[in-house]
Amino acid sequence: MEKLRILLAKGRIYESVYELLSDVGISIKLKDRTYFPTSNQDDLAFQVVKPQIASYLLANNKADVGFSGKDWVFENGVDGKIEEIMDLGFDPVRIVAAVPESVDYGEIIKKPVTIATEYQNLSKKWIDEKHIDGTIFRTWGTSEGFVQDTEESLAQILIDNTSTGSSLKANNLKIVDTLMTSSTRMYASKEALANPEKKQKIMELKMLFESVLNARERVMLEMNVSKENFDALINALPSMKSPTVSPLFGENGYAVKIAVKKSEVPVLLPKLHSLGATDILEYALRKVML
Repeated sequence: MEKLRILLAKGRIYESVYELLSDVGISIKLKDRTYFPTSNQDDLAFQVVKPQIASYLLANNKADVGFSGKDWVFENGVDGKIEEIMDLGFDPVRIVAAVPESVDYGEIIKKPVTIATEYQNLSKKWIDEKHIDGTIFRTWGTSEGFVQDTEESLAQILIDNTSTGSSLKANNLKIVDTLMTSSTRMYASKEALANPEKKQKIMELKMLFESVLNARERVMLEMNVSKENFDALINALPSMKSPTVSPLFGENGYAVKIAVKKSEVPVLLPKLHSLGATDILEYALRKVML
């Protein structure tokens, strides 16, 4: 089979996807100052690129699979030219418009303004939709310093991504609009999906990723319960499908296993104990296929 060409984006996306691949069982090694990681999988070929261009390269069939924020897919104008395979949920952000806290947003957009942003196309669409007389000032990286409530300020509006808004607040900026929400997603080129062998491999990767992400949300609980308390305990248990039950040696009770969401554990453990469960164990799961 021809190797599946996979793009890994630098920065936070790389770290998150690297960990996901590792949990799946795919190890990659990247030497300093290189861009082509080696892998323990002979049918996969990796390349590291800037996050801003991963979706553009996919749209031009320079790779088969890539990981990108949804914001850069729309910024590059390739939504519809590549296929979203799954939302990994990593690094959720909002693309927002912000102005200095001391400024009346409604007043400043009545006259020509300059917008500081990395997102030129998203910003152009936004000012057209809002009927704002705006000029876009392209920035790279940190942009908050370009928007201040002073006559010397290079821009009056900032369009940027934010996860918590804390950086904006620290720079005395307030959010006045949200352009879109974004997160890290797995995309594939249309050309790769038209190849039956590559499509099968892409779908297999998706299945493995889903199994790891499902496992990260859940834990396994194992406990013992007497015959007298068994029915009450079983009726109170949440479970993905149904609990696994086996008789204890000597027929004095039962061993019970359930997979539950981590968020349920703080409430569930005291409840299980009150219903007669003993020897309760909690342990992590590596993969869960639903």
